[in-house]
Amino acid sequence: MAGDLVLGIDVGTSGVGVVALDQDGRRVAHADHPVPLATPRPGWTEQDPEDWVAAAEAGLREVAEAVGAERVAAIGLSGQMHGMVVLDAADRVVRPALLWNDQRTGAAVDAITNAVGRSRLIERTGNPAITGFQLPKVVWLRANEPDAFARTRRVLLPKDFVGFRLTGEAVAEPSDASGTGLYHLASGTWDAEVLGALDLDPGLWPRLVRSDEIVGGLRGAVAERTGLRTGTPVVAGAGDNAAAATGLALGRAHPQVGSVSLGTSGVLFAALDAPTPDPDGRVHLFAHADGGFHLLGVILSAAGSLRWYRDTFAPGRPYDALVAEAAAAPVGAGGVTFKPYLAGERTPHLRPDLRGSFHGLSLATGPGDVVRAVLEGVAFALREAQGVMAPLARPERWLATGGGAESDAWLEILADALDAPVGRPVDEAGKPAVVGAAEGAAWLAWRASGHAPDRAPRAGSWTEPASERREATQAAYARYQRLGLEAH
Repeated sequence: MAGDLVLGIDVGTSGVGVVALDQDGRRVAHADHPVPLATPRPGWTEQDPEDWVAAAEAGLREVAEAVGAERVAAIGLSGQMHGMVVLDAADRVVRPALLWNDQRTGAAVDAITNAVGRSRLIERTGNPAITGFQLPKVVWLRANEPDAFARTRRVLLPKDFVGFRLTGEAVAEPSDASGTGLYHLASGTWDAEVLGALDLDPGLWPRLVRSDEIVGGLRGAVAERTGLRTGTPVVAGAGDNAAAATGLALGRAHPQVGSVSLGTSGVLFAALDAPTPDPDGRVHLFAHADGGFHLLGVILSAAGSLRWYRDTFAPGRPYDALVAEAAAAPVGAGGVTFKPYLAGERTPHLRPDLRGSFHGLSLATGPGDVVRAVLEGVAFALREAQGVMAPLARPERWLATGGGAESDAWLEILADALDAPVGRPVDEAGKPAVVGAAEGAAWLAWRASGHAPDRAPRAGSWTEPASERREATQAAYARYQRLGLEAH
């Protein structure tokens, strides 16, 4: 493939990002285009898939103008996992896509569990049926919108729909497919037993390919709209978490390093060689883009908890000022504990009905105590996830990403909570690295081109857990664990 750059596309919930990387992984250009989000009812989240395509093409056009189409060797894909895009016989979108955080599928989850069995689902797919996954969405569609289901001829994941529009080829790859609830991890195929138990046609789902496989070339009409070359190779890519891990060089070659994301949600990533699930299904097990597997511990409100606090109780205040107050407060936040279940919770509780709370407020509580309780509560929720993952995978240190990772104080709290070093990623030159799903998708495009340099996870420095804070941290975490789980 001619060209000295690759592009990565990330189909996110708030927008679509496109980056251009050189062969050393340096970001040469990037573009971001927002995408509307619809919430037609409480707990429902939808997007128009054609909006993703329009945003992706706008980003490709902007980056192509910046770098020159002749330099682009290939395009890799990434995106939000678990979503459901349904197409009719003419490949038209049947209805808006249901997203990863849509919670309307509780009855469908029960139906799947009853038909297949919870332990059997975990054994075969690595996970129980979960409201956000794609399979419950399809079951919901059949039960609640039978006319739309009757017109459905294809079911695609978000990034794969964008890839379909770019190339005309409908495919899925293991990292994203394993987040549907119908991917058999041991065989690497759509699970005929699960689909048979639900009386669903396996032909609704596309063929499966490797994450680093070229699935097709850019169609002429798309090339004309974006300014890129017709036939530019498009690579299958990976779901957003697997792609981000690929960008950080995390996988089975370096199992001693995991990652912790402090974005709107919080995610712990740990690589595995074999598909070994938690028997109780409290932590996600997915295929990885490197051919191995990985565990994901997911909490639904990480940096989103701090944003909620700021917007609700301190509107307009800079985050830096809030975090400075938290850093000045004592470990344990003066006895205040925050439960970050603002949107329900995944790991380890798997309960969309849980709700957040503050405990231990008193007349002596100051603003810094409350903000520190938010930061500690998120860190302790991640520690609960770490505890479930530990018997299966135990990284010795963690690379931190996302907006929350920019805070030195929060990294210190996190290192103490996880009792392990936490660091920010840097590039080969030791400079701070901007690494997200789009960068990982671009690295997979390089891998498809035959350019696969040896890479290792890198941090500029490591924030170590402090022995002088260990006793107070343990006491605060024990208090966090003693408090009950409050539902709405």
